[in-house]
Amino acid sequence: MKQTQTKLVQIIPFAFVILWATGFLGARYAMPYATPYAFLSIRFAITIAILLVLLFIFKSKLPKGSAIWHAMIIGVLFHGIYLGTIFWAIKNGFPAGFAGIIVGLQPIITAFLAAKILGDKITKMQILGLIVGIIGISLVLYPKLIGTTDTNIFWGAIASLFGVIAFSLGTIIQKKSAKNQNLIGNAFYQYLGALIFSLPLALLFEQFIFEWNGELIFAFFWLILVLSIGAILLLMLMIKAHEATNVASYFYLVPATTVIMAYFLFGETLNMMQIIGLLITSTGVALATVFSNKSKT
Repeated sequence: MKQTQTKLVQIIPFAFVILWATGFLGARYAMPYATPYAFLSIRFAITIAILLVLLFIFKSKLPKGSAIWHAMIIGVLFHGIYLGTIFWAIKNGFPAGFAGIIVGLQPIITAFLAAKILGDKITKMQILGLIVGIIGISLVLYPKLIGTTDTNIFWGAIASLFGVIAFSLGTIIQKKSAKNQNLIGNAFYQYLGALIFSLPLALLFEQFIFEWNGELIFAFFWLILVLSIGAILLLMLMIKAHEATNVASYFYLVPATTVIMAYFLFGETLNMMQIIGLLITSTGVALATVFSNKSKT
């Protein structure tokens, strides 16, 4: 029984990577047909309704007192700001692959914040793994940067970077304040906070215009069920069980995984530099997680 649980815990991070990587593809499907914060507001509202049903089925306990505000703040950072900036950037012409490059900085930012806020120690192997991972991601996504002159690239990069900083800060707060909280109850207040943040932005600065078609409907269902429910619960489970820096290291695999999925879904090819980058990225994650953990024991 214990061996089965151990194997399950080992599989969770890689299942999370695969699910999380599909978020960029979901945004690519959805954003031509909807405005970002209007789309996200409806997504959050439906997710809240689903979580209410899950709370009833599993008789989960909701957070109380200050834990409510912590969860709502995390929701604003995770979903309102991070997703909002990524979706806004893609809506305004920032390529999803470029967003993947910015997301690749998340482990570095999280490690820095974790050291300052949580007192997490950064080992030499983690530092080496982080550097190697950055190099691998750059090799995977560099070909997509060649020849780009679009001014939206600058603002998209700024927005995406701001979102990743918010996500990293949310990871730290989640690790620090939600150790004993029920995952479903915590997620409920996270999405409530995200909805309170996103809905006014949608009403003030956007129009609720949706061009309903198969791609938009598919994106809604996929992003709600697989990302908002499945991936986020896995992420909170990972944060609860591991150091924030170790969890963040798995984000190095997300851009490369997205590239592979894009190959099968959209016919985007991988050149030799990108294949080498994939191998280097995997090595970086191993250095920052597996070998770093062994060095501590």
